[in-house]
Order: sequence, then structure tokens, then C-alpha cells
Amino acid sequence: MKVLFFASLRDALGTAEVDVSLAQGTTAEALRAQLIADHPQWQIALSQPALLLAVNQQMADWQTPLNESDEIALFPPVTGG
Repeated sequence: MKVLFFASLRDALGTAEVDVSLAQGTTAEALRAQLIADHPQWQIALSQPALLLAVNQQMADWQTPLNESDEIALFPPVTGG
């Protein structure tokens, strides 16, 4: 699956996207754990409690089951003004 990073998260991780292979039905929280295991230097950025998630361009929560063909987007909360 493709994982996209946006805004300050992209800057903190130093990349805009990664491809990840996970078992069918893996949750978004397990994906986050796998990303941290694969890239320990990302732990602080990916452990932000307010980090937001979208699956196939729909907002989702961290318990959402994922499929291999899903596109995942991770981004920090944004504010306007």
C-alpha cells in the first residue's frame, strides 16, 4: 500500500511517501507501528496523538482495517485563519 505524508509531517520524515506491504485487514495503528519499526527515527513524528489519517481520501481512525490496495494519507492537524 502507498502511504503519503503531508505538511510538516512530510518535512519531519524527509519523504512524501513510502510503499508498505502488510497483511490483509491490518489496522491503521498496526501500520503506524510498522512504519516506526522500519524507520525508528520517525517515532516522534508518527507518535503525535493528534496525527490525522485518511484511507482512500476518506477520514478514518486508527482502528480502521486496511487493504493492500488502499492509499493512506497521514497529516498533522491544520488550522486556518
